[in-house]
This record gives sequence, C-alpha cells and structure tokens, in this order.
Amino acid sequence: MNKNLFFICLFIFATVYQLHSQRVTEKGYGIINLERHQFTFGTGFRYEIGLFKNVSASTSIAPALGVYEEGYTFGLAWNIRMRYYHNFQERLDINNNVTGNSANYIGPARSAFFGALQLSQNLWEDNDFNVEFLGGVYGIQRTYRSGFNFNAELGFGYFRGDGVPNGYGPLIGFTFGWVATKRKNDKPKIKWQN
Repeated sequence: MNKNLFFICLFIFATVYQLHSQRVTEKGYGIINLERHQFTFGTGFRYEIGLFKNVSASTSIAPALGVYEEGYTFGLAWNIRMRYYHNFQERLDINNNVTGNSANYIGPARSAFFGALQLSQNLWEDNDFNVEFLGGVYGIQRTYRSGFNFNAELGFGYFRGDGVPNGYGPLIGFTFGWVATKRKNDKPKIKWQN
C-alpha cells in the first residue's frame, strides 16, 4: 500500500515536472532565482538551501495540522521538503517580486508530529504517540523586501502512526516570520563615473 502511494505521487510529480519543463524559458545554469541559503524565524524555524535551477530542499519545525481517518493532530511538526518552484518566470514576466524564493512550489514531503509537541489532538487520551506524514504538497511562499515571509501549503498523503492507527488524509501548514539572511538584491547596480 505504501509503495503504491509512493509511486502514484512520484508519477504525478514527474508528469507535472515534464509538462512544465516544456514551457521553461530561463537561460543559464545554477540557481538563477533561488536564494542559496535562507533562514526564517517566526511561528517556527526553517532553513532552505537552493540545490539547482528552481529546486530547493528545506527543513523546519513549524505548526501543522494533520487530519486523517482516525482523527486530527495540530501542533509543532518537523518538516522536510523538496521544493520545485514552478512559476518564477511567470512572476518575473508580470514584474512580481521573486526575491527570497517568492513563488509557488510542488514536491514530496515528510512531516513528523511528536505527541508531546501537539497543542490539540483527538488521536490518543494522552500525548504518548508519534505520527509521520509521507506525501506530496503544493505551497505558496512569499518574501517581501522588508524580510517578512509567509508560507502556506496543502498536501495529501499517508499518515503512519506509532501508538495510533495509520491512514490517509490532508496536511495543512501555515507559517509566517522574518528572513534573517540577506536576500538577493533585485535592483540594478549603477556605477557612477566621475
């Protein structure tokens, strides 16, 4: 059952990537629009590293809501994401901000909910459980020039329980905070000659 879900998610991701790659018009190599490193502090902590063109990896400890057949859990989760940002060029074409990885993304996701860090749940009478989410997410990330950042994502996948039953369901995450690292400058550099 887990292998089937994995292959379905992989097939969907590969199909979307292939369809979008036919429209990509950026030229060059490397991480053209991505930030090399980005630390975000706020409702959680997130570190994101640009790997190559339009792809980054991130890890965070942030609030999330997991809902599946057995119940729900809301609280801090340890999240690991591989993000493919699919609309950098479209945002640039209409003169929107892309600094700080401001774009929409899709990718595989893993989240671990530890019972002791949950604010609300109906899975177990006490907080002696762990639940792991494995699936895919679609998200929106925006970083403004002031450094304010927000990230919202919605996903669907398999919840594997330790101390609670397994099941399928959605994952919802929302964070906001401040980017502590220096962002790429989007203003042209002008050299004055005397």
